[in-house]
Amino acid sequence: MLRRLTLTAVTSFAVLSAAAPAATAATGHLPLPLPLPVPALQGDDEARTTELKVTVSNSGDRAADGVYELKCSPAGGSHPVAQHACDRLAKLGEPAGDGKDPFRPVPTDTMCTQQFGGSATARVTGTWHGQRVDAAFDRTNGCEIARWNNLRPVLPNVR
Repeated sequence: MLRRLTLTAVTSFAVLSAAAPAATAATGHLPLPLPLPVPALQGDDEARTTELKVTVSNSGDRAADGVYELKCSPAGGSHPVAQHACDRLAKLGEPAGDGKDPFRPVPTDTMCTQQFGGSATARVTGTWHGQRVDAAFDRTNGCEIARWNNLRPVLPNVR
């Protein structure tokens, strides 16, 4: 939506800038307006880019531990189930500040069950729908376990 508003504003400005000299031509010489810088518009593909680096360790499954690249649209990279992971990220939506960002940490005032889900850790960095991501995951309590499970299969299924 921001892209559409920006495009509308830029187009309106261009039309008005072109009409102003014609309207003032009959009244004599007036200085022409200075051109304003136009912000570069990202194409839909650039703005929605998803390229992540997923680092998993201590999962208890040597096949799951490692560093994986995940690219979406089209799905690719070294992630073992890239298409499923991209499908999950698409289902989670876009980072819009609506509280559904799966990379957002658990708020510090959240009450979480005191259960231990194992020593697995993960770090996800890169871009999700064009937004920067740098998130750490573990399974140290119920909230963190739920956060991890929400991102499966981007993160491996561990027990």
